[in-house]
Amino acid sequence: MFTGIVSAVGRIEAVSPNGEKGTRDGGRVLRIRAPYRGLKKGESIAVNGACLTIEKVAKGSFTVHAVQTTLGRTLIGEWHQGRPVNLERAVRAADLMGGHIVQGHVDGVGTVERIAEADDALLVDVSVPRDVAETTVLHGAITVDGVSLTVNALPSRGVVQVSLVPFTRGHTTLGRLTAGDRVHVEADVLGKYVRQLCRSAR
Repeated sequence: MFTGIVSAVGRIEAVSPNGEKGTRDGGRVLRIRAPYRGLKKGESIAVNGACLTIEKVAKGSFTVHAVQTTLGRTLIGEWHQGRPVNLERAVRAADLMGGHIVQGHVDGVGTVERIAEADDALLVDVSVPRDVAETTVLHGAITVDGVSLTVNALPSRGVVQVSLVPFTRGHTTLGRLTAGDRVHVEADVLGKYVRQLCRSAR
């Protein structure tokens, strides 16, 4: 489990296919440079909001393996060497809960529709998949590329607006977003449970 509070921006050092051509694997192996100390094999880490398992640890970097299922639900299959990524280690019981409950299960891919300056904040409108829109409420929570954000407005059907404060812009990859960019989105887990309970009660 995570909280959506990005603790570092890493950089992809290498991308390679997993398994030989023609095998059933078809996943991708990513080596990511990061400033962390004490990483361990088997540890979960959120990479742009996608929960992955650390397979190897080296000085200043770690390696993860994204399987086909993950590639089918995320943008990881399009990532390349040099790309910056938001990172968060799994939350511990004694950690501050600064964001909201984030599972690291990407619910879909959203598209940045509009970006506008608003005093000292940056307003970002993101079109999201239907199931994410259904569980998103005004002033509720949403995760964009692994960052816990508050829903600032719902400008139109299927569009969620978030407001980026200067700290978020400077300490995550979101400050580099432009219209047309695609991002990982995860809906608030509480909203997903409420929706399922309501469906089950019908």
